[in-house]
Amino acid sequence: MRDNCEPKIRIRGLNKSFGANQVLRGLDLDVQAGESVAVIGGSGTGKSVLLKCVIGLLEPDAGTIELDGETVTGLSKTSREAMMARFGLLFQGSALFDSIPVLDNVAFGLVSAQQMPKQRAQAIALDKLAQVGLDEDVAVMYPAELSGGMRKRVALARTIASDPDILLFDEPTTGLDPIMGDVIDKLIVNCVHDLAATALTITHDMDSAKRISNRIAMLYGGRIIWSGPAVEVDTSGDPVVDQFVHGHVKGPITSG
Repeated sequence: MRDNCEPKIRIRGLNKSFGANQVLRGLDLDVQAGESVAVIGGSGTGKSVLLKCVIGLLEPDAGTIELDGETVTGLSKTSREAMMARFGLLFQGSALFDSIPVLDNVAFGLVSAQQMPKQRAQAIALDKLAQVGLDEDVAVMYPAELSGGMRKRVALARTIASDPDILLFDEPTTGLDPIMGDVIDKLIVNCVHDLAATALTITHDMDSAKRISNRIAMLYGGRIIWSGPAVEVDTSGDPVVDQFVHGHVKGPITSG
């Protein structure tokens, strides 16, 4: 039986290198059930690598990742596919299929991965599109016909189509203007709440991180160096966090 205090996601001693470049260096992180955590950090600090390790797209060199107390590192292909079905991932660039209409984009995972009948999958897709504020007129359009904000909404609808219990967001506001970024963040908060899901976001957008998360963790030097309530990130007292959050040129973080 699962301990109620056990994290939904538990990461211990995570290491990942690419040749001589050691990206993650013994990273530890817990995400509690129903919690929304944003991992912040500069470009090239390993945020995307962390996310890919969590979802199983990359195998860490060392360390463990547990979901509900079960180790998910080193799984077989079949077991990894079953584990990945629990996730909904919003890609940074939306990653929509340009050759098929919006409705089929949202229904894609239901049909291809879950072998759901197309008619049923499309009915669910229409419901999810409505959930992110898009109507049936958009469903028949192709991604190339959509604005950046609409593409992101479609991608979010696809992310939640299977009602996953874990949501992963990869730089959800990248490429959006501040107004649309705020709209997407509010939709993310609503989706996480409606699904009673656990959420892990990676971002360098501090406004977004503070809007969508309960807790913020700072990734620097391959490790989580600070973690605390989102409302406390501006006054963390940590020199690295303070420099990053406030955008100061001088400090322990040096530009490449």
